[in-house]
Amino acid sequence: MRRLLAATIIAAVVVVLTPAAGMADPYKWCAVYSGGMGGGGGTNCGFLTIEQCRATVSGIGGFCDPNPFYTGPAERPAKRARKRARY
Repeated sequence: MRRLLAATIIAAVVVVLTPAAGMADPYKWCAVYSGGMGGGGGTNCGFLTIEQCRATVSGIGGFCDPNPFYTGPAERPAKRARKRARY
């Protein structure tokens, strides 16, 4: 019984302290490769911009989809207007 309790505690500590458990996914786009006649294909969710993704699938077949695990901001923050100096 003590061994089971010790193993459970160790497993819980490992899960809690694993660095990847709380990491965000900053890549917004996934390339979904067609795989040709044999099927198979694949997915690469490592693109910051849709232009990067499109350039990768260009000529080899496939398309780009939003990353379902993206955790960054939905859109870019709006630019602030410059204040004019008063004299």
